[in-house]
Amino acid sequence: MIVILKQDFKGLGKAGDVVKVSDGYARNLLIPRGIATEATDGNIRNLEKQKKLNEAMYKKDLAEAKALAERIGDLSVKIITKSGENGRLFGSITSKDIADALAEQHGIRIDKRKIAPEAPIKTTGTVSVEVKIFPEVAAALRVDVETQA
Repeated sequence: MIVILKQDFKGLGKAGDVVKVSDGYARNLLIPRGIATEATDGNIRNLEKQKKLNEAMYKKDLAEAKALAERIGDLSVKIITKSGENGRLFGSITSKDIADALAEQHGIRIDKRKIAPEAPIKTTGTVSVEVKIFPEVAAALRVDVETQA
């Protein structure tokens, strides 16, 4: 029997794949659990339509991400914190601090998990931080860490 997988299934394939399995496997396991549907002509047409829609949405999201990356690449974020001798900070600047400062200063909301400093920021100065906006799109954000007067 030929079925269309609705979700990823280890050993068979990923969601949207059309695979051939034994009749009993499909009727007793895959279809009752909602993992797959029978591959009728109508279901295959619907799958193709859905793939086209997903591709169009992906291209739109990718274009938006590239525009945002270009915008972020031109920005810098200023963070003021307490420091000790020689510009060493009390603690460190986290990705949450950077995300909050970016939202406050420029109105751009980025999830803190998408901001990845190479190493903990523990001194004053300017640091470049990578912001992963989309799987293939990343931008370099300049973070200026200054001491409190």
